[in-house]
Amino acid sequence: MDPGFQERLEEIEAAFEETERRLSEPDVLVDQVRYTELTKRHAELRPVVEGFHAHQGALQEAREAEDLAGVEADPNMANDLRAMAHERRQEAQRIEGDLRRSLVPKDPNDDRDVIVEIRSAAGGDEAAIWAGDLLEMYRAFADQHGFKTEILESSPSETGGVKEVIFSVKGQGAYSQMKYEAGVHRVQRVPKTESQGRIHTSTSTVAVLPEAEEVEIELDVNDVRVDVFRSSGPGGQSVNTTDSAVRLTHEPTGLVVSCQDEKSQLQNKEKAFRILRARLYRMQLEEHLGEIADARRSQVGKGDRSEKIRTYNFKENRVTDHRIGMTIKQLPEILAGDLGAFIDALTAEEESRKLLEGR
Repeated sequence: MDPGFQERLEEIEAAFEETERRLSEPDVLVDQVRYTELTKRHAELRPVVEGFHAHQGALQEAREAEDLAGVEADPNMANDLRAMAHERRQEAQRIEGDLRRSLVPKDPNDDRDVIVEIRSAAGGDEAAIWAGDLLEMYRAFADQHGFKTEILESSPSETGGVKEVIFSVKGQGAYSQMKYEAGVHRVQRVPKTESQGRIHTSTSTVAVLPEAEEVEIELDVNDVRVDVFRSSGPGGQSVNTTDSAVRLTHEPTGLVVSCQDEKSQLQNKEKAFRILRARLYRMQLEEHLGEIADARRSQVGKGDRSEKIRTYNFKENRVTDHRIGMTIKQLPEILAGDLGAFIDALTAEEESRKLLEGR
């Protein structure tokens, strides 16, 4: 254990002991609010302190076994003691890993449902086909994790795929799993429309927004202009004869949301408001953190090929995540929703970064 991390654990131990002392004070015992706060803090610190003591105990046992092995005359007994020391040091390492993970600040949005927006970017028709492939990849991923998906809005491409699609993913921990997918996804392959077998490079952008509850966003309906119009399909042709499509314009921010997938104007309106709340919630978070760019722009950039977070190369059967320099040569499995290895590695990288920031 490095000195900085041990010092942090010793500070937590001191805080735990101080909390225990305060809980026995007469003035705290008669103050129900203060007593509840300290009890909660005591319960939060206890597992860390117990883990720290278990870590220190395992190291002490390892040192004692090593010392005994050094003076033991019986070779077999000495080997057994060395094996015991090795086992206790491994246990100490396991406990240290658990302690580090427990001290990583939890993202408050991790347990939320999400709204995902995929848009075709560079590459024309092939980019739209690629956006459709990404949609199917995430649907498969959601199915594997017991999440439910719902298309909120889509704009099909005449040549296949989608120009853009917005869908929700519902389930415990959906945001914690999906948040690393935000960014530019680049594909390198021979398009179906390519007659000479040349490899093309195309991109689609993905934005991942934590879905907000109505009570969390101060959304004054008087600030939202609601327009209705007839739904249209590929090529602009009208797909029904009623004004069922809905466009919301949030006048204070200029955000615009359109929904036309449902035949019911009311259903389209409800879906549009869900998307609007998610975007406003993310903007609110960005402002709270002092960041300038809104969530969607910071996540997807301009959609240029050079901004990619991940590359899917069909010829070489590989997928490379450029943020962590990780390559997996199992492209079909990944497109079938097997994103676990990337998500685990990205989660570990984020935990390490947060630990360093917290030191």
